[in-house]
Amino acid sequence: MFPDIPTIGEFVPGYESSVWFGIAARRQTPAEIVELLNKEINAGLSDPTLNTRLGEFGGTALKGTSAEFETLFVGDAQKWAKVMRAANIKSE
Repeated sequence: MFPDIPTIGEFVPGYESSVWFGIAARRQTPAEIVELLNKEINAGLSDPTLNTRLGEFGGTALKGTSAEFETLFVGDAQKWAKVMRAANIKSE
């Protein structure tokens, strides 16, 4: 978005961070409900007006399956848990 401003990754090798938002349901939610929610949410994320607005803030709509979202969620939880352990950060 700002090509003339160096990224943190250019100053701190290996640095990676991102912000994302997601919609979750209880694990006991029936699969057909999860599939319907996923279908409708992905349809909403395909809206050109929404994508234009997100782009104005540097965002991107990421559509996918519930399994892909779970992979993202679990991966980020593991990554940040490792960071918290290494820095001796305690959750409150």
